[in-house]
Amino acid sequence: MRNKSLRRRRALRLAALVALFISSASHAAEPLTIDVHRDANCGCCKKWIQHLEASGFTVVDHVETNMSAIKRGLGISPELSSCHTATINGKFVEGHVPAEQIIAMSKRDDLLGIAVPGMPAGSPGMEVDGKHDAYKVIGLSKAGTDHVVAEYPEN
Repeated sequence: MRNKSLRRRRALRLAALVALFISSASHAAEPLTIDVHRDANCGCCKKWIQHLEASGFTVVDHVETNMSAIKRGLGISPELSSCHTATINGKFVEGHVPAEQIIAMSKRDDLLGIAVPGMPAGSPGMEVDGKHDAYKVIGLSKAGTDHVVAEYPEN
């Protein structure tokens, strides 16, 4: 009877672990939804959206007439500014940020958002005949300081 009880407990533990694994795996496979705000006439914004979709994001595209108001409302300084602005899970994404950095940011609690200032050639959506300028992804912390969270070299 003791062996039967031990086997039953092991089976229950194993079942619980399998259920946890399946739950975690299905949760990890869920696509991230991102809201992108852009000007109607910006071609690079459309290319950046394609980059996000190819990386598994679900994109909600918002065509705006006043991008400055969107940026101001999110607290994005002119120094971090670019052409399009996105939000995901209460955080901002400014400019041509690679999808991998958005995923990494979504797992961090210390950041309000991330940005690639300007429009560097070679960043997602800004691909130009093999040209790739060096650029940095800047993170804005909840403390209000910004710092480099990733660097992409020139090639």
